Amino acid sequence: MKKLVIFASGTGTNADNIIRYFHGGDLARVKLIVSNKSGAGVLEVGRRHGVPTLVVDRAGFYPPAGLLETLAPVDPDLIVLAGFLWKVPPEMVEAYPGKIINIHPALLPAHGGKGMYGAHVHEAVIRAKDAESGITIHYVNERYDEGEAIRKKTCPVSPDDTPETLAQKVHQLEYEWYPRVIEELLVAQKSA
Repeated sequence: MKKLVIFASGTGTNADNIIRYFHGGDLARVKLIVSNKSGAGVLEVGRRHGVPTLVVDRAGFYPPAGLLETLAPVDPDLIVLAGFLWKVPPEMVEAYPGKIINIHPALLPAHGGKGMYGAHVHEAVIRAKDAESGITIHYVNERYDEGEAIRKKTCPVSPDDTPETLAQKVHQLEYEWYPRVIEELLVAQKSA
């Protein structure tokens, strides 16, 4: 059974979707949810599904020695960022090479980088008059949103789209594709 750890800062809709996707199967389980916000909705998602949760503060994340000690017995096959807003420290990237992935709500390299999350991204896409937006699932490296892309999926941007309506389109792509790509990566690990 493959082991997943989810890092999230928000409501946890992607985390909930990932947990449900793998529930009942024999490929993977979410073993831990890590959040940098004590009031994040994702913590309630974890409790509801019986997944242990951990809240980290800046001192426990930069540098991540204590967090790495906590993760060691879990031995995750993948660390999945699902709306986690802090940059992953180099020590963590080195400890889990090719095992940390993120989903970005735009087509990288456009509209990526520090501060580009949630509504900020959708506002930037609309302001740029892009014909399409979408998601980029990518490996995490030491820089925001610059890791190698694993999969991109697109949706059209309508002239009458608002950040809210565009967000809904992008969320649908996230819910459909993030668990599937996680599954593909885990299957590839299993057969390697």
